[in-house]
Amino acid sequence: MALESAAPAPELRLEAEKKGPTQVLVHCYGRMVSGSAPTLQSTIRPLINDNKLVVLDLTDVTFLDSSGLGTIVGLWVNAKRNHCDLKLIRLSARLKDLLSMSHLSMLEGDQEYFGF
Repeated sequence: MALESAAPAPELRLEAEKKGPTQVLVHCYGRMVSGSAPTLQSTIRPLINDNKLVVLDLTDVTFLDSSGLGTIVGLWVNAKRNHCDLKLIRLSARLKDLLSMSHLSMLEGDQEYFGF
């Protein structure tokens, strides 16, 4: 019996949704790890350049490691340089704890405030 090899599923999938003339909501699905850093950067950096607010919805993020967190921090620094706010919403309890332990709670946004 021959085994068929399946293509691996992408670690991270991102879907951007325009929410106003200068706001965008990005739905994130999967794992934010070192292998997904290029996808995260190549998707989010152009949004930072074109908007005043970029919000990452982490509802469906199943795992975030130090590389994923480092990528988010790098994007946040880039956003600040470009006069853009980068916020994270709908974090699991584990992700909230990770941000708190890393002294990065300021990245968490209030989804009701943004109306998302």
